[in-house]
Amino acid sequence: MASGKAIGEFSLKIVNVVLEAGPAGSILNKVNLEGTATGFGAIFETATFIGGPKDGTFSEVGVAYLDTGEALSGIGRGTYESNGKHRWKTSSTMEISDGRRIAATGEIDLASRTWKGTLTE
Repeated sequence: MASGKAIGEFSLKIVNVVLEAGPAGSILNKVNLEGTATGFGAIFETATFIGGPKDGTFSEVGVAYLDTGEALSGIGRGTYESNGKHRWKTSSTMEISDGRRIAATGEIDLASRTWKGTLTE
């Protein structure tokens, strides 16, 4: 269960975006990302956004390659909302394969193709 205790930060770079037709005439934005997070080492993730330019929801799946040589996977869900010109504020929770539940808040800057934020347990 998320306690709200800060455990670090994440910094991801958007590698590419794939657009697909979704249900009821929606558009799915599948975003591939790579970067790092405190305590998790190198991270590779795919986030799928559904909604509009102002707000919506997303799902995410990822894998982290720890400095110890081990790997962890995670599956999460979250929401986003417009936070200025070409910026989205995000909030999500991810279930990690080691049993932890991690919450993340951040901001996606579409112009610089970055997603940065903080992690809490």
